[in-house]
Amino acid sequence: MEDRLDMPQGTLDLLILKSLSLGAMHGWAISERIRSASSAALQVPQGSLYPALHRLERRGWIRAEWGASENNRRAKFYELTRAGRKQLARETAEWEKLTTAVGLVLRMV
Repeated sequence: MEDRLDMPQGTLDLLILKSLSLGAMHGWAISERIRSASSAALQVPQGSLYPALHRLERRGWIRAEWGASENNRRAKFYELTRAGRKQLARETAEWEKLTTAVGLVLRMV
């Protein structure tokens, strides 16, 4: 699909944290939220999503608990921790500074 974008390194963690700031969800729902919110421009393959979720869990930014999905299947649900909310705020501020700076350079004449 031509409208899909490659995400810069480190962006996936930010997108996962933001998705989980809206409430606990399982992996597939996280990838669908990102796809939907980006009008399908960002698609997260499972081979990238689950290692990122495990990394965020090891860092203490998210926690996981087993539960039943919408179709009554066993699924691991992830939610932000307090440390994860702080990290989301830090990464959001850094992202906004970066995109502003890049925008300034791109608008140079």
